[in-house]
This record gives sequence, C-alpha cells and structure tokens, in this order.
Amino acid sequence: MKATLQKLFWISRPISWPNTAYPFAAAYLIAGGRIDLTLLIGIVYFLGPYNLLMYGINDVFDYESDIQNPRKGGIEGMREQKAFHPTIMRAALISNLPFVVYFLIIGDWWSRIIFALIIFFVVAYSIAHLRFKERAVLDAATSSLHFVGPMIFGLSLVQLDAAAWPYICAFFLWGMASQALGAVQDIIPDRAGGLDSIATFFGARWTVRIAATLYTIAAAIMIVQGLPVLLVGLAGLMYVVNCLHYLNISDAQSPSVNAAWRRFIWLNFITGFIITMVIIFQALT
Repeated sequence: MKATLQKLFWISRPISWPNTAYPFAAAYLIAGGRIDLTLLIGIVYFLGPYNLLMYGINDVFDYESDIQNPRKGGIEGMREQKAFHPTIMRAALISNLPFVVYFLIIGDWWSRIIFALIIFFVVAYSIAHLRFKERAVLDAATSSLHFVGPMIFGLSLVQLDAAAWPYICAFFLWGMASQALGAVQDIIPDRAGGLDSIATFFGARWTVRIAATLYTIAAAIMIVQGLPVLLVGLAGLMYVVNCLHYLNISDAQSPSVNAAWRRFIWLNFITGFIITMVIIFQALT
C-alpha cells in the first residue's frame, strides 16, 4: 500500500500542485470569499486529486511515447508499467468523486457548468478517441484551461464579473505559451510515438516564437492594468527572456529546451510570490 501511494503521489506531479491550487484559492478570496470549508476543500482538491486525474490519465494514455522520452521518470512525469495503469485510473476516480459531489451540491448552475467543463477538458486532453493534446493549438488551449479553469471556478463560487476577464485572458495566454514551450522539448519522442502536438505541427523554431509572443501579450495585458498589477506583468517578461535563446532552434536541437522548461518551473515560484505580495497589498489598501 505504501509503495502504491508513493507512486500515485509522484504521478500527480507535486511540483505542479501550486499551479492549480493557488489560482483557485487566490480567485476565491479576491472575489470576496472567506476562509471557509469550501475554500479548504477546494485547495485540497486542486492540490492532489485534480492533478492525479489530469496527470494520471496522461501517463496512462501517453505510455508509448513516455517510454521513449529520456526526461520522463521523475518530477516531469512518471513511466509506470501497464500493469499499474488500472490502479492509476481507479485511484483518480475514487479520489475525485467525493469532491465532485461536494462542488455539484454547494454550487449554483453557473459554477456547476464551469466545474463540469474543467473535468471534461482534463479528461479530453489525454483519453483515447478525444486526445485534444494531439490537435495542434487545441492542445495548448486545453492545457491552459487546466490551470485557468480552477481560477474561473473559484471566481464563479463567489462572483465572476467583467473586471476579472483581463486577468483571465492574460493567464490563459500564459498557459498556452507554457504548454507550447513544454511541447518543444518532446518533439522527437512525440514523433517517434506517433503523437501530434502544437510543436510537432509548427516545428521547434516557430513554436518557441509563438510561446514568446503569447507570453509578451499576457505580460502587456497585466502591465496596462497599472500599479500594483503591472509588477506581475513585469515579472511575466521573465518568461519571454527564458525563450529568447531558443528562437532559432532546430527540431534536432529541441531536447535542449528542457533547460528552459526547468527554469520555467522555478520562475513560477518567483511570479507566485510577486502575485501574493500584490494581493496582500491590495487587500490592505
């Protein structure tokens, strides 16, 4: 049992937990929510079970390409044998079910629809016959919704108004850029495994340029919001700088983008800190 739980823990990509739980919690509180049971349940859900569902399904249905991918087998994705796949699927279902029931009970129809769409896109991204991750551009958009979705859901549980949309759009573009950049490093194993992506479609060079452009637009949206939010936009420019070295990269050189991807992971913590400081400042003024 202990070994199984350890495997499931790593399959859920704990390094990425803050990327889903934080947007939910921040949006819920900014919209006027309190530190209550729904907030705490939402944080727990978007930390563990949600990520187990998302990455567990991904690991099961991406197995053929993952076993050919040298970066898999650690914090960037596991390579569990097929015999363990049914356990992953059962664990994802069982761990998600109580939270799904709770949110469907306590939410209104608007939040229920949003939550249902979030779950649909998580499943549709990887599962056979849908495989949104193999449809160029749709893969990046769907991946972005995995992170923007918890933010929108957090808002919908309290108040989702027009003032939130610039931030939602900026976060969505940031998410698309991030998925595109991450896909570049997998061009070779994805093609070997017969998988399509935004990166296999556009090639390494143009995919990095697309990512840099989307990062720039996202940062600009935040900058024009004025102080103190423009500080978040300025932090967002770090992601653009992270892309610059790879603007002319070839497909054969695509694995080297893993260095940028690893920097991206740590940039998220820096940006998260700045966002937290901005939220605190606005709450106190």
